Amino acid sequence: MTAAQDDKRKTTITLLAFLGILGIFSAIAHYAIVALVPTSLYVGTLMVMPTMAAFLTLKLRGRKIADLPWRWGGHGANWAGYLIPLLYVSIAYGIIWLSGLGGVGNPETISEWGQSLGLPEAPTFAVICLMVVLMAVVQFIKSLGTIAGEEIGWRGFFVWELRKLFSFNATCLISGSVWAVWHYPVIIAYGGGDTLFQLGCFTVMIIAMSVIMTYYTFKSRSVWPAIMFHGAHNIFIQKIYTPLTIETPSTPLWADEYGLMIPAVVSLIAAVYWQRARKAGL
Repeated sequence: MTAAQDDKRKTTITLLAFLGILGIFSAIAHYAIVALVPTSLYVGTLMVMPTMAAFLTLKLRGRKIADLPWRWGGHGANWAGYLIPLLYVSIAYGIIWLSGLGGVGNPETISEWGQSLGLPEAPTFAVICLMVVLMAVVQFIKSLGTIAGEEIGWRGFFVWELRKLFSFNATCLISGSVWAVWHYPVIIAYGGGDTLFQLGCFTVMIIAMSVIMTYYTFKSRSVWPAIMFHGAHNIFIQKIYTPLTIETPSTPLWADEYGLMIPAVVSLIAAVYWQRARKAGL
């Protein structure tokens, strides 16, 4: 066996070990979420499983956790990680609102926000502005712990191992597909609506996101842009834009992570980064 063949064998064993450990750990958390109750503690437990699996895999393989790409990686890449989700989510919901596929300014959400801020009588515009700022900054920072629990495993470890065996394109497709399937039990249990449609939209979105996140991970040699990206994606969709949307009969087909609009917009952006990665030789 040549040295190259031995390296491939070791990498394959490492990947299989990671996926096996991740599958066992995640099954426990998925059971708690699906069979018991979807509390934030159980969801948070699921989210840290990729990192726990990566850490245990490294230990079993005699490698150092300190060797993961912990470095900050540069402000430009990290700002891009935060701002790109803001861009595609804003475009997607802007189209939804302007086209009448969903309304803007959900009164129930605004009322809840006013109550939670202790400003029930404040003007609507003031409530929205204050809550958006707090969500985009404070809630974003609060979420980084569990987000890092995913991203240290996915972009800090998994994509680097895949890249030893596959091209950039294949690495994005494989890692994105695995990442999407890892979410499936929760989507199937709690998504509502047409499950196959939701899974399809979600998978396209996740793979497109993976292209952009993997690009910045390799370009900066850091996991932080992916953490910033993932955190911003969750905040702007789940905490801001979707709650502000007034649902019409067409809205579930287009909005949120399980509709058509966000996968379509982020896929267009991913195509640009696919070409940028090719030119950069990633």
